[in-house]
Amino acid sequence: MIGYLNLILRLAIWFLLTANLSVANIIIGVSVALLLPHRHKATGALKDWLRALGEVIVAIPQAYIEAFEIILRPHNEEDVTLERVPPRRTPGLIFLDVFIITFTPKTIVLKYHEEGWYEVHRVRRRKKT
Repeated sequence: MIGYLNLILRLAIWFLLTANLSVANIIIGVSVALLLPHRHKATGALKDWLRALGEVIVAIPQAYIEAFEIILRPHNEEDVTLERVPPRRTPGLIFLDVFIITFTPKTIVLKYHEEGWYEVHRVRRRKKT
């Protein structure tokens, strides 16, 4: 099951990059997705994939809300924090985590540390003192 999710993720990335749903591009995309190397040793749990996909669905309205907040109220303060990567993450799940964090306008992943951390840049509203 996880192999199919990796294949779907690769195809989704291909279609997002090419923005072309012609028959030829679909054949090329499927070929590329199948020819890319697979790591069969690290398999993610279906529960982790479903949680990550749920977070993607939640991130879409959150991105709109944050965009309007930035437009209506200035965000002048910024900081860089480290967030721990959940344990046993496959490369596909790490990609989805980075996508979810970067998708919202107030945050972006600057770097993924192999030790299990995301370096995240955030913008915030300046606190009134």
